[in-house]
Amino acid sequence: MGPAFYQRTDLRLSHPVSKEGMSRSLVEGAPAEIGGEKVVSISTVDGVKYQIADGSWLLIRPSGTEPVLRVYAEGRTPQMVQHLLNYGEQVATRAA
Repeated sequence: MGPAFYQRTDLRLSHPVSKEGMSRSLVEGAPAEIGGEKVVSISTVDGVKYQIADGSWLLIRPSGTEPVLRVYAEGRTPQMVQHLLNYGEQVATRAA
């Protein structure tokens, strides 16, 4: 499958958000693609995880105890990881 690149970031929100509401919003408003690659599936096991066609993934976990979104990204290239993290930042900006 080739190399994988990983990065995690915690994005502070200006106010607490409902974990359930944020998760529902992430599923209902799921993007068709990120970084030019199609989102092929969504999992809600531990946050909301978007599986990408090229094998990359993005996991966004709203904290249940503080106004933070934890964003985890794994991509086939460093550029894809950055696209995934940028999407997570857009989500945090809309939630703030």
